[in-house]
Amino acid sequence: MIRHATLASMLAATLLFSGCASTPAPRPVVAPPRVESGDVAPSGVYYEIFVRSWYDTNGDGIGDLNGVTAKLDYLKSLGVSGIWLMPINPSPSYHGYDVTDYEAINPQYGTMADFERLLTEAHRRGIKVIIDLVINHTSNEHPWFRAAQDPHDPHHDWYSWATPGTDLTAKSAAGDKAWQALPDGRHYLGIFSPGMPDLNYDNPAVRQAMVDVGRFWSRKGVDGFRLDAARHLYLNFQSQEGDPAVLRENLTWWRQFMRGVRTVNPDAYVVGEVTESRWQQLAPWYGALSAVFDFPLATRLIDAARSGEAGDLAERLQQRYAGFAARAGHEGADAPFLSNHDQNRVMSQLDGDTAQMRVAAAMLLTLPGHPFVYYGEELGMRGTKPDPDLREPMRWERGPRAAGETTWEPGNAANGPDVSVQAELADPGSLLADYRMLIHWRKQVSALRDGTLTAFASDNAHVVGWQLQDADSHVLVLHNLSGQPQSVALGAASSFRAVRVTSRDGVQLHDHRVDLPPDTSVVLEQAPR
Repeated sequence: MIRHATLASMLAATLLFSGCASTPAPRPVVAPPRVESGDVAPSGVYYEIFVRSWYDTNGDGIGDLNGVTAKLDYLKSLGVSGIWLMPINPSPSYHGYDVTDYEAINPQYGTMADFERLLTEAHRRGIKVIIDLVINHTSNEHPWFRAAQDPHDPHHDWYSWATPGTDLTAKSAAGDKAWQALPDGRHYLGIFSPGMPDLNYDNPAVRQAMVDVGRFWSRKGVDGFRLDAARHLYLNFQSQEGDPAVLRENLTWWRQFMRGVRTVNPDAYVVGEVTESRWQQLAPWYGALSAVFDFPLATRLIDAARSGEAGDLAERLQQRYAGFAARAGHEGADAPFLSNHDQNRVMSQLDGDTAQMRVAAAMLLTLPGHPFVYYGEELGMRGTKPDPDLREPMRWERGPRAAGETTWEPGNAANGPDVSVQAELADPGSLLADYRMLIHWRKQVSALRDGTLTAFASDNAHVVGWQLQDADSHVLVLHNLSGQPQSVALGAASSFRAVRVTSRDGVQLHDHRVDLPPDTSVVLEQAPR
């Protein structure tokens, strides 16, 4: 059995990290497992950060890289193993997804020296750093594109240009028009916007330049990359959807990129944004990349939390993990998440229902692989489109004007004083406390992050579960998705007779059944023979 410390002691330690001085009362539920001195087991969890909204150290209202460094101890206490930084390159846009220099730092965020110090401090705490790599397109202000407008410049062929027979009304794979106009009447391919001209990956010089970019940042010490719009390097038009030749071209290029990056860092973790609606469409990408984000699973997890119904979620999980493993050659390759910077925040999708949010988080964080958490998700921050409202300032203090709070974008009125790190650290029953508990479970129970998943056949429509097994542990995870007590028969899993960890008091095992309080998750293990 895991030894537990009181949650109050863990929260007190975190309060020291954040500079807060209040001391919370003990929580009347099971606390997170204690992380013993010298315990370096990873959780496998990554945390997505929009630097602009994170923490401001120079008072200009914009978050910066020094702000990320300043809050590494918060991330360490949360238990994450790595962080994903949204674009940090120079860009004319607030979001950074139109790059003007691939080997420089956005001056609003700081300097290269600041970034190097962040890498050093993160690695000293056992936190990996991956960065957004936006190479489907450049900014229209990039020197390459400016040069490319001269048909005699070598960079002209770094982009795709319309010819007399081109259908200028063609729809892009992103849903808008594919061809963008210059003032002189010429057209170039830009499937996302006029400010984002697509690079031509049929040009070997482009391919080599982008391998060199990956190597540059790998030499700096980054641990990998999140690949923006990974499927769109060759998928440009709606008419190409489902074309196996286009898929092959994409995968061939990304294998080339991976080989290049891994000449510098053999362990580089490279996860792709592949926006498909079915897991079968994601499977071919495993093996070409380390992983891809599991968009269809995010929908299924949120739907289950909202409805309180398990449906065939466990069976689908078993199928998808087996399918990914067959492609990648190992288990636990998935990159599950609930939402990111392009989607309505989870708490908004769940209409502010904190109990449903806890259940969604519990399902996410008891899945093998590398779950990703969007900044502020652990606080229950809300936000709905347009996009800037999904990327609002991280709430550190109860008051939005406290030192370090970013002000580039007004905050959502729904994210009041109680939706802040300061307030939730002082509340032992907060959503933040649950996230810390669940992430630390993964540090203690290795099967939660590394295990092979097998569906649990539940006789209760409100309870979903799965077995996870690796070389060191074999556990059964059960989630009561409803707001009412539920009982479920263990059946073939009756050998799981010991509670390893549980999110709430009151779990009872008897007569090969488990009684679960409302909105409760439990990890059971086999009793010693």
